[in-house]
Amino acid sequence: MMTLGMQRTLRLFATATVAVALLAGCGTVKNLFGGRGKDKSGEPAKLVDFTPSVTVNKLWSVSVGKGEKLLGIGQHPAILDGRVYAAALEGGVTAIDLKTGQTLWQYPSKLRLGGGPGVGDGLVVVGGLKGDVVALDAADGHEKWTAKVGNEVLSAPAIGGGMVFVHSNDGRVTAFDAATGERRWFYSEDLPALTVRGTSGLTLGPNLVFVGGDNGKLTALHANDGSVVWATAVAEPDGRSELERMADVDGEPLLEGTTLFATSYKNHTVAIDGPSGQVMWDTEHGGARGLGLSNSAVVVTDKNGNVHGLDRNSGGSLWQQPGLANRNVTAPAVQGDYAVVGDFEGVVHWLRLSDGAFAARSKVGGTLNGKPVVADGIVVVQGTDGKLTAFALQP
Repeated sequence: MMTLGMQRTLRLFATATVAVALLAGCGTVKNLFGGRGKDKSGEPAKLVDFTPSVTVNKLWSVSVGKGEKLLGIGQHPAILDGRVYAAALEGGVTAIDLKTGQTLWQYPSKLRLGGGPGVGDGLVVVGGLKGDVVALDAADGHEKWTAKVGNEVLSAPAIGGGMVFVHSNDGRVTAFDAATGERRWFYSEDLPALTVRGTSGLTLGPNLVFVGGDNGKLTALHANDGSVVWATAVAEPDGRSELERMADVDGEPLLEGTTLFATSYKNHTVAIDGPSGQVMWDTEHGGARGLGLSNSAVVVTDKNGNVHGLDRNSGGSLWQQPGLANRNVTAPAVQGDYAVVGDFEGVVHWLRLSDGAFAARSKVGGTLNGKPVVADGIVVVQGTDGKLTAFALQP
């Protein structure tokens, strides 16, 4: 039986194929996704040689199980207190020492696990493609409780205030008691007919849960009961067709102080005042996958693979890097003075935050789909083959 998420994905596939066929007359799946037709505008950009301006050292590489392959989940690890926690599509959950790559514990599981674990308050929590939720002890990986939601879980749960919050692919946010797994409340939103595969990670603020929706909105919920505090549009789902109206906010919003930063598939990025939901600035650069944040810049990847640096205070454009166009570029992370992204050929790219120029490059193989994660000066990437690789910048 197909899940709601699978049905929506199939509808998107069918509608996109029909649209291409109407425009091109003889459009095919290969032309649509592979960029191999007569029109070369969809071809992945060829990587251009450059002289590196920073040295990156590969620290370690570890396999954590069978990866997501072509499912488009965007699996990525979580890092806390010097440990990396990673979930595999098949193979369970693994805890790894951030500096050495040594495996600390493994939780074997027959569940097909989703986007990534959430970590906090002594717990590691993962969700599955059949709606399973599993909470583990962060110290040794033993199972503490299990629960169930009504649809697949493609993003990392959030943990805080004695509760675990799970965003499932049917648009529902469910809160569980962190100690027992008992359901405390749920919030549900209506979904558009077509959406990008994936769901927003959840961001926690003081007694608030911030969730990005497939309807283009960012919503603040009371953490204690799930009631809506405010809902603000990141991008309006306007357009003549369902494809044009797609405005998903699938990347995890980032909270810095009282300001939230969020980005949408419809090429919009906004800064929002967290307590009130008021938009502080809005710019027409963005993408569904998420963003990176430095002291001065917001970095986003648009749906065409262009990476943009935006002024953190105003949203104004600082630079654009078009050299990764059509390479299915991940959401960016920030490592020191550099933005880090991965691509469909398993290449990790470091871009200077000052001007967006290429600074370094390293190939890990496979395909990179999930956002890189940075902690303690180390960036960790997870490939669709289930391999984790860690890099540090050389002083």
